[in-house]
Amino acid sequence: MTHPASTHPFLDLAPLSAARFAAIEDRVARLLGTGQDVVIMQGEALLPLEGAIRGTAGPGTVALNVITGPYGQTFGDWLRDCGATVIDLAVPFHTAVTADQIRQAFAEHPEIDFVSLVHAEAATGNTNPVAEIGEVVRAHGALFYLDAVASIGAEPVLPDAWGVDLCVIGAQKAMGGPAGVSAVSVSERAWARMASNPRAPRRSYLSLLDWKERWVDRGRKALLHAPAQLEMLALEACVERIEGDGLEAVMGRHRAAALATRAGVVALGGGLEPYVHDVREAAPVATTLRVPVGVVASEVVARAVASEPGLPLVAGGGALAKEMIRVNHYGPDAAVGVVRGCVAALGAALAEEGLDVDAEGALRTVTT
Repeated sequence: MTHPASTHPFLDLAPLSAARFAAIEDRVARLLGTGQDVVIMQGEALLPLEGAIRGTAGPGTVALNVITGPYGQTFGDWLRDCGATVIDLAVPFHTAVTADQIRQAFAEHPEIDFVSLVHAEAATGNTNPVAEIGEVVRAHGALFYLDAVASIGAEPVLPDAWGVDLCVIGAQKAMGGPAGVSAVSVSERAWARMASNPRAPRRSYLSLLDWKERWVDRGRKALLHAPAQLEMLALEACVERIEGDGLEAVMGRHRAAALATRAGVVALGGGLEPYVHDVREAAPVATTLRVPVGVVASEVVARAVASEPGLPLVAGGGALAKEMIRVNHYGPDAAVGVVRGCVAALGAALAEEGLDVDAEGALRTVTT
């Protein structure tokens, strides 16, 4: 028996050309306002995050690794695995690191030649002052590695202006795009560091040098391997949507959602409060909340989403699941209507715990 051919918009697409791949890279570069090389890697952002560290770090590296959340801890592990000497600068997760703390670390360890930092920590809800830190790092002369996966689209990300040598982004959060591809901007200093590093991955899926030598240096005429076509097309559509709306407008929606969430929670009461104390240190991509003593965050979230499973509410990861709730108001969820739904659901869940909340007052606050 012969089955009729079936069609689907995701299938039987013409191959993605090298020229179109390069054009998408150019659009991402414009989004970052960078003249550096931008490489789109065919995997989730952990691919370039790890590839960039393994490409530039080795036994001779002395790295200052800033920890303001779980990703900073991961970067330290990678750096140590590369043989680097790692100096961890950890700050409480409810705050941000300061440029003065970076400056002090340089004074105590002038041999530092690499700095790793997360811009916005969606997992803990803080954001770091990269522009100020970049000035300090540039004056010291260290290579500057930045994870901007959660911040891109929610707040300014300017690798050239900030002196960032390796800036990794992903589209799955504030950009409202796919998770299966990611990008990294690479300075000439970073390329030189990789080229001189005998331990940098070569002929490897982790290798940025492969993209430099076989793609960038050859005029971006032939791709290294078959691209992740659907993800690349989704990234192109995502960037096109941001261009159409205007980056400032997209960032504005995230700022508005963050401020509305914070104001709504304060008005709600019931012992729920912003996890990041200072609003200036709170990331616009996601707002983290601390539950009152005796209340388990994961249980509150479970009750809150029981009636509306689509709400972007999750408990904190690991040990934070007991004390932290995260409102992921990013991408299409960066909207006041979504924030209202989250605040209302949290209010109802806390009321079930017997806590005194002002749900009506909180919703009025969110609306205004």
